[in-house]
Amino acid sequence: MKLEGKVAIITGGSRGIGFAIAKSFSENGANVIITSKNSQQLEDSASQLNNTIPISADIRKEEGVRKVVEKTIEKFGKLDILVNNAGIFPKIKQLHEISEIEWNNVIDVNLSGQFRFTKFAIPYLQKTSGTIINISSDAGLKAYEGFNADAYSASKAALIVLTKCWALEYANDKIRVNCVCPGVIDTDMTKPFLTTQKDREFMDNDHPLGRIGQPEEVAKSVLFLASEDSSWTTGAILAIDGGQSTK
Repeated sequence: MKLEGKVAIITGGSRGIGFAIAKSFSENGANVIITSKNSQQLEDSASQLNNTIPISADIRKEEGVRKVVEKTIEKFGKLDILVNNAGIFPKIKQLHEISEIEWNNVIDVNLSGQFRFTKFAIPYLQKTSGTIINISSDAGLKAYEGFNADAYSASKAALIVLTKCWALEYANDKIRVNCVCPGVIDTDMTKPFLTTQKDREFMDNDHPLGRIGQPEEVAKSVLFLASEDSSWTTGAILAIDGGQSTK
């Protein structure tokens, strides 16, 4: 029960990596708030977990983000952990083919959305000497030939730098800020790229450890960073990618 009595907000918590983190947190004693724009999916996901409350919100809207944090405080009186997990992946296109609307939408969700949640969470995390875990990507660590998701890569790289900025900015408040960078994880987001056995074999073989990752493997690392096991860790950038970013 590494998080017994803790209160956590997990953005994008209704599926994939976010859901796996919520499950891990709830199993370790935390009271968990999961958010996403899809209210029905959010309700369904929360019903599968203990100590988990769904609060629907659009991460692109400041007022919606503010309400999630305020409702959390109304319910529990505090906030200990923020996991900035929500994100979207664009259609694969080269830069000159991307519309400004497409670019701005990815940046708004994957980067500005993390800013919004962090902004409203900080005053409460200051009171608890809480922790923030940002979910970036190995696409933010390096460029991959043929990846062609520039807005996604840019947003994830920026989140890595912001992790270090926030770690220094709030160190005096004893707020720890860390980041995990998953590689290809077996989730709904990656299914379009794994439609055939050949696709799966190629993706598995592209990782030095010989396979893609599972959401639960990311969740274990996030649990470590959220708990007192990492009490002297801040500003860390942890690649969870089967060695892919080392190539």
